[in-house]
Amino acid sequence: MTLTVFCAVLAAAVLHAVWNALIRRGTDKQTAMLVLTLGNALTGLCVVVTRPWPASEVWVWIVASGMIHTAYQLFLAYAYEQGDLSRVYPLARGGAPMIVLAVSLAFALDPVTGTEVAGVLLLGAGLAVMARGVFTSGESRRMLPFAAGSACATAAYTLTDGIGARIGGDPVGYTGWLLIAAAVFYVPVILALRGRRVVPRTARVWGVGLVAGACSFIAYVIVVWAMTQAPIALVAALRETSILFAVLIGWRFFDEIMGRQKIIAAMLIVAGVVLTRI
Repeated sequence: MTLTVFCAVLAAAVLHAVWNALIRRGTDKQTAMLVLTLGNALTGLCVVVTRPWPASEVWVWIVASGMIHTAYQLFLAYAYEQGDLSRVYPLARGGAPMIVLAVSLAFALDPVTGTEVAGVLLLGAGLAVMARGVFTSGESRRMLPFAAGSACATAAYTLTDGIGARIGGDPVGYTGWLLIAAAVFYVPVILALRGRRVVPRTARVWGVGLVAGACSFIAYVIVVWAMTQAPIALVAALRETSILFAVLIGWRFFDEIMGRQKIIAAMLIVAGVVLTRI
């Protein structure tokens, strides 16, 4: 992983934490997610009209990714209905690098050194410590199945998009199409689940959702591009440093507690990231 890719993925991690904070801030999380999805699709449409048409073999990956992203968005919004940003985010993101690493090693998708494996595992330990508070601080455990579902979906779309973008050779165009596909699947599903009441009725909600959508789109374009330049497992691990930014946002803007446990977890995460760069 080059320094350019490393810095780009860190920037994407900041943007990812920001859009999650915007979703968490909304009174109705699925409404905020709906606007974000529509904003992503609109941005994606503006992008794809400037890009070459994807090859036929890429469409299966785009469709699969759209379906997986729909599951991810549903699980994540439901999890935020049950818990704080600084708890849900580590749970939702923490399992993904471990799953991606296991699949990468099992199928030999990329060469990964022992030091890099150690870094990913250390990062995972930090994420586990960060998430432990849900069991010790009396927070709602109803978030757990939704956060776990989000983690599995994150791992699935990470692998799907890393491979799909490599096959297509155009990370930007690929991202645009997959976000359009995600909207095609997500919108009818959430309307069936929540009805018309999920549609926002104020300009402010639309504005916040569209800003979140822009952050989401830019962050994921960077990540998909990075997965064409570096091992998928390492990119997946490094982008989880967004947990550090999410915890800081939760502490600074949502008055969430920054205890010793979170500080220790943050140090483990940073140590894991350093190992992936050695």
